[in-house]
Amino acid sequence: MLHSVDPKTLSENVFSLIGDKWMLITAGTAERCNTMTASWGGLGVIWGAPAATCYIRPQRYTKEFVDREEYFTLTFFGEEWRKALALCGSKSGRDVDKVKECGFTVKTAACGAPYFEEADLVLVCRKRFAQEMDPANIPNDVKEKWYPDQDYHTMYIGEIVDVLQK
Repeated sequence: MLHSVDPKTLSENVFSLIGDKWMLITAGTAERCNTMTASWGGLGVIWGAPAATCYIRPQRYTKEFVDREEYFTLTFFGEEWRKALALCGSKSGRDVDKVKECGFTVKTAACGAPYFEEADLVLVCRKRFAQEMDPANIPNDVKEKWYPDQDYHTMYIGEIVDVLQK
């Protein structure tokens, strides 16, 4: 069962949480949402509030949901869900009902943002900023390695308005 906690009580290592364990970025409604796996992002403080950053490539279906909605969630799972997260990172919600395929149960935060009951940790974020990455400001070695198709991410900053933890 998930319950609200103060973000300052979180003890997880953010580098392991995002980079190693991965997260799902989810937006939409309880009836119609989409989710994608991400391993790039950050947690910190901006504009006097706890915040999360995440990055979405333009071709990702989830981007349409994040762009449209005021809120999105970042959801973290135990290792037993690794295959489900791999599926959410390799299949498009345009082609597959990822929620059904993974066996997730959709719940909604007080703001209406969807998340998954099976999660260990959920960050409920109010979208506060979005900006496409400008290739002119990205070093050539990074562009060569990470952007061979020139599909530069959009960066999102979300104010963390609630933290749900098992």
